[in-house]
Amino acid sequence: MEQGQAMRTLTLPLVEIFETVEGEGTAAGFPTIFIRLFGCPLRCSWCDTPYSYPPASAEMVLSVDEIIQRVKQFRAARICLTGGEPLLYTRPAIALLNELATLEAIVDIHVETSGAIDLAPFLREVASPKVRYILDYKLASSGETDKMQLSNLKDLRSQDELKFVIASRSDFDQACTVLTDYHVRGTPLFSPVWGALEPSELVKWMLEKGLAHVKLNLQIHKVIWDPAQRGV
Repeated sequence: MEQGQAMRTLTLPLVEIFETVEGEGTAAGFPTIFIRLFGCPLRCSWCDTPYSYPPASAEMVLSVDEIIQRVKQFRAARICLTGGEPLLYTRPAIALLNELATLEAIVDIHVETSGAIDLAPFLREVASPKVRYILDYKLASSGETDKMQLSNLKDLRSQDELKFVIASRSDFDQACTVLTDYHVRGTPLFSPVWGALEPSELVKWMLEKGLAHVKLNLQIHKVIWDPAQRGV
């Protein structure tokens, strides 16, 4: 079996594949195909997808080829690879990203990763400019700050994004410190925890601090649909 064919037979556990509009980040509002993989090494206090890790279970296990065939059934030109933690499965995840990047109809593949997984193998082995990473740096209120791999911060590129999910003023201050201490080339995003911090309060802090290059990040899918609704 040729190497390329062998890579396409690698399997991944999934929660769901669906088409909707992207709810956050710089691609918010664009029709997007979501591929949600199962499994995550973290247990953030405010996690809104607990169905993507144990004690829940994967809905299906598909090969890279089978995932590609499902993606082809949709018409969106953008893909969000998310979880859980989609980079938990290094070799099959790399294979999936490389195969997705060959699809001519796809113009953007953004990967939602927690910051607890080393980005270096993916940046090295996935060469397509279509693929970029949204690193979700976990602040103190998540309970998982100590799991962050700080080397990832220097590896982010200009097309990548660095997201901070903020629940309190101390989280905000911590995010500002990270941006001050590290030269981050990606777009910084500040996102209020749904139901814990009012967006208007976060905006006030951003303006008072003079964060001219930080983008407010709201989860518009939670405005359009019930915040607990899946598959949207």
